[in-house]
Amino acid sequence: MSHRILVVDDEPDITALVAYHLAKAGYRVSTAANGPDALKAAREERPDIVILDVMLPGVSGYDVLAELRRREETRDVGVILLTARREEPDRIRGLSLGADDYLTKPFSPAELALRVNALLRRLAAPAVSSGSTLAAGPIAIDRSAHRVAVEGKDVELTATEYKLLLTLVERRGRVQTRPQLLETVWEAQPDIQTRTVDMHVQRLRTKLGEAGDLIETVRGFGYRFRGAERGTRRA
Repeated sequence: MSHRILVVDDEPDITALVAYHLAKAGYRVSTAANGPDALKAAREERPDIVILDVMLPGVSGYDVLAELRRREETRDVGVILLTARREEPDRIRGLSLGADDYLTKPFSPAELALRVNALLRRLAAPAVSSGSTLAAGPIAIDRSAHRVAVEGKDVELTATEYKLLLTLVERRGRVQTRPQLLETVWEAQPDIQTRTVDMHVQRLRTKLGEAGDLIETVRGFGYRFRGAERGTRRA
């Protein structure tokens, strides 16, 4: 069964263009032109990814994103923001609310399709054997269930946050530059989106609580997970 994509934009021309290219790529596509309709469609249709315009009439795309992340039935859906705003604070706001990726208008439909494909791979459960657990200090990552716990308590992460944490823990002790993380986690070539990494690390640290201090900032380079080897085990 093909993946379902929900496209939310109040500009009919953009909606039609995006829907056409995604359908051509083999996805099942539905559309919505405003926030309330988008939330209703997300609840009823359970799309794999929502492509969400920020500048919606009435209820903004930011509000829709926050509501998607708040509701249990939609909190794990992938979200790619579309925005005509190029200012960094606008992009940071979306990433802080839990967006997985973003594109600024005008954009290439071909690039959007590639980003959808990359995000779907991040959303897919990792192909590992049952019971495969990676632990570092108080953090336990169950790779077969795609779940994370701190001190035995589950932590809700988006697909991107999960892959970011897994990458840092698997490469613990080694500095990961922002371009390296972009290539590994976002499957994107290094570019001006390096701020995307910073915002996801910040959000990840917040969700991990005190355990988030294990993710060190290496000034001028990137990030390193400093979990002690004695506290790390593989099962």
